[in-house]
Amino acid sequence: MTTLCLQTAAEVALVGELSDSIRVVVWDGAGEPPPNIADVDLFVASYMEPPVPDEALARMSRLRVIQVLSAGVEAWLPRVPPGVMLCNGRGVHGGSTAELAVAGVTSLLRELPRWHEAQRAHEWVDAATDGSDGKRVVIIGSGDIGRRIGSALAAFGADVIYVNRSGHDGAHALSELPSLLPDAGVVILALPLTDESRGLVDARFLAAMPDGAILANIARGKLVDTDALLAQLSSGRLSAFLDVTDPEPLPADHPLWDAPNLLLTPHIGGGTRGWDERAYRLVREQVLRLDAGVPLTNVVVG
Repeated sequence: MTTLCLQTAAEVALVGELSDSIRVVVWDGAGEPPPNIADVDLFVASYMEPPVPDEALARMSRLRVIQVLSAGVEAWLPRVPPGVMLCNGRGVHGGSTAELAVAGVTSLLRELPRWHEAQRAHEWVDAATDGSDGKRVVIIGSGDIGRRIGSALAAFGADVIYVNRSGHDGAHALSELPSLLPDAGVVILALPLTDESRGLVDARFLAAMPDGAILANIARGKLVDTDALLAQLSSGRLSAFLDVTDPEPLPADHPLWDAPNLLLTPHIGGGTRGWDERAYRLVREQVLRLDAGVPLTNVVVG
């Protein structure tokens, strides 16, 4: 018998019918757990919610897998019990997050905020804008989301270059960034938050980007030094599209709200309607694999 633990009854309906060899229990880590909580094999972490307390995980003494529904797993990495596998939500939010990144970058290149203001003022202004064709785009992060972004922008004629930690899969290594940034019209962050990547985009990084370049962050806010970015935006030298910020949520009095040359969205990259159906199709696949003794997908730890 394989036991799956979900946190709400709504998730049970999303997973759908399972084989008789799979038992489902519902517990959100608060209050008294169900009697068979010790038998849980696979625990599903709710999307965009804080991780359950360590003591809740400790009650799952037979736990083999933690399935996270986001692409990022930094909140879970230090909390995975020894011998437990951690899997992420790779593929669940890839299309929607890449779509938003392309929309944000394209909006800045084609100056859509400017045309929106002209529309409100009833002004018909004929002017040329920038575009993707021939633009050097450096995408830092060559996973599912980064590759989807690159494929879309390449279709518009962009010269796409991928960067990852070690330079595998045909990408450049992070160590090569100093030679890549001066020619980058657009830099897009699509990499995980780790000790190595935290604060990657600092004052020196931004200073290496050419005048008029765009920085887009659809990964994690802590990849970017917010004060350094504010200085570049305020000077008018760079523009930015941010779906994530540091701090987050962004306080109402934070200067980023009023920064010039900035397009800002409130961490909505994965939040398209239907995301939950995609996510729980993955959960269903994973628990069926576990029950059948087949290797799981999206393994980050284990």
